[in-house]
Amino acid sequence: MARHAGVAASTATGHLNLLVSGGLLTQERQGRHRYVRLADPDTAELIEKLASMAPRRADPPRSLPAANRSRALARARTCYDHLAGALGVAITEAMTDRGLLDWGQGLTLTSDGAAWLAELGIAQPPATRRPPVRSCLDWTERRPHLAGAVGAALCRHAFDAGWITRIGTSRAVALTDTGKRALKDHLGLAGETQTPVR
Repeated sequence: MARHAGVAASTATGHLNLLVSGGLLTQERQGRHRYVRLADPDTAELIEKLASMAPRRADPPRSLPAANRSRALARARTCYDHLAGALGVAITEAMTDRGLLDWGQGLTLTSDGAAWLAELGIAQPPATRRPPVRSCLDWTERRPHLAGAVGAALCRHAFDAGWITRIGTSRAVALTDTGKRALKDHLGLAGETQTPVR
């Protein structure tokens, strides 16, 4: 990580220690190795929001693999535990168009939305400190995608039902043929970019 950031190993360690002590990262130790990850979904959403406010980088990717990775992340990815990128935004907008989500007084799941989730076999997440639905500003699309417990449950269902599959070890995901059919059937989304059918 230090090499990637262009800093000394001691500097990276110091920053990681501050992030762990500040509660943004959690760590696990295995022997002499230390593994860190984001502490929770709120931390992931905070980072996504900060990234969305940063100016876009003018530097184009320097290689074809880097360009492909960048396009794949913009097309569809996970944002901690929910869907993001163009696909996540398209799903959120289609759910809104169909009256499954309402933005009138903050983002809420409608009764039609709850019925739709049940129809898919997605159980309503139990009440916890985490909000059922929440908007998360997408850093590539600059529009909101669905987060919260429902967003996480929908993402988990998409993996379990074979709608999406991970691309390598990155956060990028690919929409499968099964997923394309399901999104067309359930949300009226069609085409490679999964835009709403009008």
